[in-house]
Amino acid sequence: MQTTKKKMWNRTKFTELLGIQYPIVQGPFGGGLSSVCLTSTVSNAGGLGSFGGQPFSSNEIIETCKEIRKNTDKPFNINLWVNDRDARLAEFGDEDYKILTTLFKPYFNELGLPVPERPTDLGAKFEEQVEAIFDIKPAVFSFVYGIPSSDILEKCRALGIKTIGTATTVDEAIELEKAGVDGIVATGFEAGGHRVSFLRRAEDSLSGTFSLIPQVADNVKIPVIAAGGIADSRGIKAALALGADAVQMGTAFLATSQSNASHDHKDKLFSADAKYTSLTKIFTGRLSRGIRNRLIEELKNYESSMAPYPLQGKFMAFLKAYPPTANSNPDFKSYWAGQSTPLLRHKDAKVLIETLVNEMNKK
Repeated sequence: MQTTKKKMWNRTKFTELLGIQYPIVQGPFGGGLSSVCLTSTVSNAGGLGSFGGQPFSSNEIIETCKEIRKNTDKPFNINLWVNDRDARLAEFGDEDYKILTTLFKPYFNELGLPVPERPTDLGAKFEEQVEAIFDIKPAVFSFVYGIPSSDILEKCRALGIKTIGTATTVDEAIELEKAGVDGIVATGFEAGGHRVSFLRRAEDSLSGTFSLIPQVADNVKIPVIAAGGIADSRGIKAALALGADAVQMGTAFLATSQSNASHDHKDKLFSADAKYTSLTKIFTGRLSRGIRNRLIEELKNYESSMAPYPLQGKFMAFLKAYPPTANSNPDFKSYWAGQSTPLLRHKDAKVLIETLVNEMNKK
């Protein structure tokens, strides 16, 4: 009698591509929320740990990777933002900034903080940061908000670095495959944090995860990583059934002790407030999902007055809202969170992965 060998859930095109044990990717966090500890913990547990390099200089990224390698010999991912300056920056003049400060003055007054002058230091640029990728040669270089130049992608191939782009629509996924990337994160609008669209406006690119995944899988041949609203083994099973080769989980890992999120942010993720998330431009000037609060509600009709990215985020730093600091007012903080946050149960990254694996093995 002939028997058919059962396919293991963790044997996919993605795990074969990277030589890792499980098709579970820890989402990379910008805004300083990533940590060496979380990245190495996830990689050591058999998944793909990630570190968001968005706020850091090239030298800082290099030093961070050295620290990660002290803690793991497994593959890990460094993530950067290809488009890190909104085109509208060139048009955002002094009068626009005055309107912005007038809008926020009551909040600065409430906290006893001075209204800041227009920030001039807008942070590191992608063109400089990507040099660190060539220097440190991580197993994976992932990116959002666009596609790096063909020269950059070719250099990554020559150095043996796998590249993973992020798509919010089928069209973006097709363009990424045409560019020659090795994998695609297909992210639905349920995801926490920034909506990383690049072909059309984020507001016009709001497909749900479980509508997006099968369409992307039908249109590309490279591995597809499902992201957005996946917080437990049920989400993993659904994503794999719909054609994904792996899942990327953000909020579930952000909530663990190993992430660099503040204690009150983590507490908020396990609170009743986590049931209510909104898409907003208040904190960075780019559409992002976080837990609803007073600032989001009171300014939701004034989003057109927000400064372009990254100026808005630099401005909000003076209000201690983005990135949020431990002693800032929760009414004004950016608590990034996805729509499935109420499903979270675990506060340790290693335990989270072990639970997911055990539940997947029982299916």
